[in-house]
Amino acid sequence: MTETAEATTNFSTLFDSIASNIATILQGKRDAIELALMGMLAEGHVLIEDVPGVGKTSLAKAMAASVDCTWKRVQFTPDLLPTDLVGVSIYERSSEQFRFQRGPLFANIVLADEINRASPKTQSALLEAMEERQVSVDGTSHALAPPFMVIATQNPVEQEGTYRLPESQLDRFLLRISIGYPGRTAEISILDGDSAVDLRELEPVVSSGELLAMVATVKTVYLASALKSYMVDISEASRRHSAIELGLSPRATLQLAAATRSYAAAQGRDYATPDDVKAVAAPALAHRLVLKAGSNARSTAEDTVRELLADVPVPIAR
Repeated sequence: MTETAEATTNFSTLFDSIASNIATILQGKRDAIELALMGMLAEGHVLIEDVPGVGKTSLAKAMAASVDCTWKRVQFTPDLLPTDLVGVSIYERSSEQFRFQRGPLFANIVLADEINRASPKTQSALLEAMEERQVSVDGTSHALAPPFMVIATQNPVEQEGTYRLPESQLDRFLLRISIGYPGRTAEISILDGDSAVDLRELEPVVSSGELLAMVATVKTVYLASALKSYMVDISEASRRHSAIELGLSPRATLQLAAATRSYAAAQGRDYATPDDVKAVAAPALAHRLVLKAGSNARSTAEDTVRELLADVPVPIAR
């Protein structure tokens, strides 16, 4: 077995182990679990958006608990301050110096629960950390140790007490996923409590070193030149689309490529195909689009992404 094939096989085994571990907490939602994992392994941040009570926080906490690394949970509220996230400099009388007290952002996995209930000022404190993997306080930059990931949950903006996330922050999330209501059988199992595991008893199944090795494997997935052109064509089509006010940025194209690589690796391949691009296009791109006011009210951003995929020719070159 070649080194690449061995790495891919090991990746698939570990990926399935993590997904199965999370599935003991969140039943009947394997697709959502795997998408969230793909976001983590592509070194991206994941936004879980859905109505209250469907398991958004449980998914985020189970992901963090499945990896042997540091994690912090922050409950976002209207009175949360930026220093509550980043940290603050404290004056020590004994040394007559300021000492930087690190905030919860200094963890490998940060659970930002109900992120859109905090003020825009507090939300903006995440921008530098999410993009540059560092935070700046009092003119000093502090690096965040890898792996670093933000898993955020939010209720739909129509809910009471929420703030809309700015486009600059939405663009920093690799994927936006929804969980949805469980199926009838799964919901009955939840009521019975037969197969559910207490989240507090969930044990990690991979180490931080193994997670970093999986991240490295994702980066080795091959993207053909024709496939790169296909992704750029999708981005360019969004900038010309009559119903789109704000099209996809170059960052969106880069993150689509990262999500595509992660999806291909999860399927046990060391190369990506146009079908991989299509599989992750909606969760990777829809939240970045701003539709024009007055456009078809029944058309969602996800529908518009599907239109783009239908309009852009699929490459056939090898």
